[in-house]
Amino acid sequence: MGMAGNKRIVYMDMRPILNADYTDSITVLDIWDKLHTIATLQGIVNRSSPQLYINYVVNGDIAVDSYWWNKYRSKGMWLHSRDTMSCTSVEKAVSMFKNQLKGAVVYDSETASTSNVASSIAGIDNLIAIRYDKRKESLYSRLITNGPKIPVKVWLVNKDGSPVFTGKGLLPGCSRQSSGSKKCDPYLWFIETYMKTGRCDGRYAGYYLDQSWRKKVHNAPLNHHQLTNHDFFISRRGFFFDLSPWEDEAATDDMLQTAGTDAAVLKEMLKEAYELKKGREMCYIGGFPAWAYKYTKHAGGKHGDVETEWHFSELISHYNAFKDADAIGYGALANASFWQHFPTKRYRQRWTDKQELQRKGLVDSNGKVRTDRQYIIIYMGDYDASSWVSQRTADIWDAPERGRLPIMWCISPVLSERIPHALHYIRQTATTNDYFAAADNGAGYMIPGIAEHEDIRCGTTNRIDTWAAHCQHYYKKWGLTVSGFIIDANGPAMQKRALDAYSKFSPNGIVPQKTPHRLLHNNMPILPSDWDLVDDDPKKAAKVLVDRLHARPVPFHWYRCILKTPAWYEQVIQEAQRLDPSVMLLNMPDFFELYRMWLKEKG
Repeated sequence: MGMAGNKRIVYMDMRPILNADYTDSITVLDIWDKLHTIATLQGIVNRSSPQLYINYVVNGDIAVDSYWWNKYRSKGMWLHSRDTMSCTSVEKAVSMFKNQLKGAVVYDSETASTSNVASSIAGIDNLIAIRYDKRKESLYSRLITNGPKIPVKVWLVNKDGSPVFTGKGLLPGCSRQSSGSKKCDPYLWFIETYMKTGRCDGRYAGYYLDQSWRKKVHNAPLNHHQLTNHDFFISRRGFFFDLSPWEDEAATDDMLQTAGTDAAVLKEMLKEAYELKKGREMCYIGGFPAWAYKYTKHAGGKHGDVETEWHFSELISHYNAFKDADAIGYGALANASFWQHFPTKRYRQRWTDKQELQRKGLVDSNGKVRTDRQYIIIYMGDYDASSWVSQRTADIWDAPERGRLPIMWCISPVLSERIPHALHYIRQTATTNDYFAAADNGAGYMIPGIAEHEDIRCGTTNRIDTWAAHCQHYYKKWGLTVSGFIIDANGPAMQKRALDAYSKFSPNGIVPQKTPHRLLHNNMPILPSDWDLVDDDPKKAAKVLVDRLHARPVPFHWYRCILKTPAWYEQVIQEAQRLDPSVMLLNMPDFFELYRMWLKEKG
C-alpha cells in the first residue's frame, strides 16, 4: 500500500471534550469554538496532503478515530512510519500551521447562521473560523487579540460586537434588499458575494446545524453539532447551510420570517450551485435534516421526520444534487479531509450464469427456474452515509459471525470521497459470502423519478443524464451492478428515461419503491421493494418475513434491515427456515440472475 507522503502528521486527542459539563453554557461555548476552529484548520491544511488528524468521535465503547488510526498505523499500512507529533491545544495547532493560513473569518454569536457562512468562507479564502467573544478566556481573545494574533480578513459581525445582519435595509456591501430574516440574510449575502462571483465550488455543500446547536445540546448525541464533518467540504471550497426545506411554514428556528423564506433561500443556493457547474456535474451534499432540533414536529413544526427527509431529497433532486446522509444517531464524522487522500484501486465482483445456477440445483433439467422454493435476499443497510459506515464498521462488519451466510451489503460508492479507507478495508477483508450493491439511490441519495423530467420552474435540464454519468463512474470503480434500494419518496415512479439510465450502470438489478410491477427493462431486472425487518428480536423479525412471504404471489422476496448484525441476520434466517422450510437465502448474483430468468420465462 502506498504511503501517505513525507510531511509530519500533527495528532490531537480531543476526546476530553466529551467529558465536559454540557449543562454549563460557557463550557458549551468553549467546546463549540474549539471544534469549529480546528475543523476549518483541518480543511485548509489537509487540502493538498494529510497533515492534521483529530481523535474525537466515540460510539459507545468504540473510539472510532482511534480504531481507524490504529488500523492504518500498523506495519505495511498507509500511515506506517509517518513522523507524528502530538498537539495539546487549538492555539498550538493554529500556530504550527499559521503559514498556511491567510487569516480568520469572525462571526456573530447572536446571528446563528453566520457560523455556517463562516465555514463556507473559511474554505474559499483559507481562513480559520472564530466566533466573536471579547471575554479574556475566549478562543477569540487567545487567537485574535493575543497569542498568534491571526489577522481578521472577513467580519460577519461589527468590530464592536453588534450585528452586521439586521433583517432590514440593504445587505452589507450589496444592492440587494434584506429578506426580512436575520437568519436568511447572511446566506443571501454569501450568494451575492461568493456564489454569483464564481468564488465557491458548487460541487460540494454541507447541510449541518448552525451554532443554535448550543441551545439544544442534549437533543441527540453530544457530537451531533457535526462540526467535525465540516473539514472535507471546507477542503473542497464548498458552501454550508442550515435551512428548512418547507415552503408552507416559517422555519422553526426563525418563526417571525415569512413562511417559506428558508426554502426560497435554499433553492436559490442550489440553483447558483447548479449554474456554477453549468448543470454538468452533481452537487455532493453532506448532511441530513436535523429533525431532532429543527424543521419537524419535534421542534414545533407541522411535518414528520421521514416526511422532511423525503421532501428535502425531492427538493435537491431538482438541482442535480444528492446527499451523503449523515443522519442523527451516528451522524458525526471526523478527518474526512485527512482520509480523502487514501489510495484506492478498482474493485471487482464475480457474476453468475445459467450453468452455475443449474449446478446449484436452482434451475431444473429443462433449464427452468425451480419454483418450489421461496427465494429471499436482504438489503443490509443503511450505508448511505459516510458517518454511519465509519462508526459502525468496528461492531457490525468486524463481527465474527460475518461470512457464515451470504449477505448483500448495500453501501453507497460515493462514500469513497470521504471514507475511502473504510470502503477499501471492507472490500479487502470481505469473505466469499460478502457481496456488494449500491445503497439508496445509487452513488448518493436523490430521487431519480424527479431528475428524469425537465423542470421549467427551476430552470434545470438533463438531470438524469448527469446522474447516470456520475453513477457510472463510481459503479465501475467499485464493481457494482445492482442498486439494492431506490427510495422514490413522494416523487413520481421512474419512467423510461430513468430506467434507461439505470440499465447502463446497474444492469443486474434495481429495487425501487414505486415500480408498478415486476419487469425487465433493457434486460435489467426490476423488483419492487417490500417490507423492513425492524424488530431486534430475530424470532419476531423472522415471523414478519415469513408472513409477508406467504402474502406475496411470487417466489422472489426482498427485505430491508438497518444496522443489524450478522448474528441477528443468521438467527432470522434460521428461524424463517424453521417456520417455512421452503425459504432459501441466495447470494446476490444468484438471486438477481435467477429472478431475471424467471421474468423471461413469464414473458
